[in-house]
Amino acid sequence: MKATILKSLTSQSSPFRYVPQNPISQLFSRHFCSISDDGVETVFRIINSSNSSTNLTQSLKSSGVFLSNDLIDQVLKRVRFSHANPLQALEFYNVTGGRKGFYHTSFSLDTMLYILGRSRMFERIWDVLIDAKHKDRNLITTRTVMVVLARIAKVCSVRQTVESFRKFKKLVPEFDTNCFNALLRTLCQEKSMADARNVYHSLKHSFRPNLQTFNILLSGWKSSEEAEGFFEEMKEMGVKPDVVSYNCLVDVYCKSREMDKAYKVFDKMREKEILPDVITYTSIIGGLGLVGQPDKARDVLKEMKEDGCYPDAAAYNAAIRNFCIARRLGDAYSLMDEMVIKGLSPNPTTYNLFFRVFCLSNDLGSSWNLYRRMMDTGCLPNTQSCMFLIRLFRRQEKVEMALQLWNDMVEKGFGSYTLVSDVLFDLLCGMGKLVEAERCFLQMVEKGQKPSNVSFRRIKVLMELANKHEALQNLLEKMARFGRSINLPGRADNSTDKAHLESLPC
Repeated sequence: MKATILKSLTSQSSPFRYVPQNPISQLFSRHFCSISDDGVETVFRIINSSNSSTNLTQSLKSSGVFLSNDLIDQVLKRVRFSHANPLQALEFYNVTGGRKGFYHTSFSLDTMLYILGRSRMFERIWDVLIDAKHKDRNLITTRTVMVVLARIAKVCSVRQTVESFRKFKKLVPEFDTNCFNALLRTLCQEKSMADARNVYHSLKHSFRPNLQTFNILLSGWKSSEEAEGFFEEMKEMGVKPDVVSYNCLVDVYCKSREMDKAYKVFDKMREKEILPDVITYTSIIGGLGLVGQPDKARDVLKEMKEDGCYPDAAAYNAAIRNFCIARRLGDAYSLMDEMVIKGLSPNPTTYNLFFRVFCLSNDLGSSWNLYRRMMDTGCLPNTQSCMFLIRLFRRQEKVEMALQLWNDMVEKGFGSYTLVSDVLFDLLCGMGKLVEAERCFLQMVEKGQKPSNVSFRRIKVLMELANKHEALQNLLEKMARFGRSINLPGRADNSTDKAHLESLPC
């Protein structure tokens, strides 16, 4: 069954069609159904241009696009990465989810919650979760808990994050150790290890800490003494360390430049017949670089192979990083060539190691040659790559190179339009390239990306000075589409549930 069908839906009793969900059909739709990019783009444009629920419903109906679970997943993913209007996305989510017999996927739910959380719309997050609980509680997973708590923890206190965590007790099918682990992982990533440790000690008696609990707490320590303490507590509670646990300990020793201790753990792993894996060796390689031994780190790549553990791209990147830090670019390039010979493809992280050096040394020629090599080999730059390049182009006022990078981004769909455009518009406006700035602005809007207000104001000033009032009015209308919001009707049936939830986190 195809995941998208361009077919008129006017003859249907409902404006949408839906394929009943079951594990087998979901499996096949996920892996064997191709989602039309045109269908995703059509629905995305409808979401951005609709100004009411009725308008949205009618536009979707007349589009003829089959709104399957897979297509909705892709549309919401598109909304997320384009930073489109969250309220319009929520209206789309509610309209499609309101169809009889339809159930959103967990992916759609989590993506919608991420979009709302990024805009700090926490009250609407709880509305969506309560609706999901009523319709299918199993949609609310451990990943859902992590998505919500991560957005809350970014802007709220630890106490408020923990309070929000407790609300999930009334929402998730099982409020168990997996949920507790999601909270700890969030605190490690968004707050501090000290916060995660304190919350662990205050709540550990309410849950049963398991291997994953300790591996989460071990993975983020910068202090080897504190990591050792948790490692001992782990063993005291009868939890047997695995390769991940030992890798965490090796990593913290390597980052602390305590290579002797790292090697002792390495030997202990072998004694316990826990074979070091590629992650263990990668940590060793990185640690040797920190203590100024890049050649010894390169030798580790050979030792790995002798032990039957073959280096991956991350291991090579660690060795390349060491030579880049030492400004031994010849050796770094040799390792990148060796990667290719071994059948490993250099990734954006590999190239960024070189871009960083070239950017610091203001080496435009080497940066441009490396960028062309990157594109020729089919490795698309990531946002960090683009930022290294565009900042270098601005510094040296290379408009043509900057526009080539931008055109590649538009054509290939890589990098952050918002971040890169800020630097690009600064360069173009500073050089008086108003025509080019206007073209790039319109390209960005056509992609559903909102230029920053700072960039818009710069272009606006130049257009006013050039008396391009008609063109300016066009840009104003384009920007207005991003500021338009939809008034969503309140749902009285949630009032009882919301009364049971504690006060909002922020």
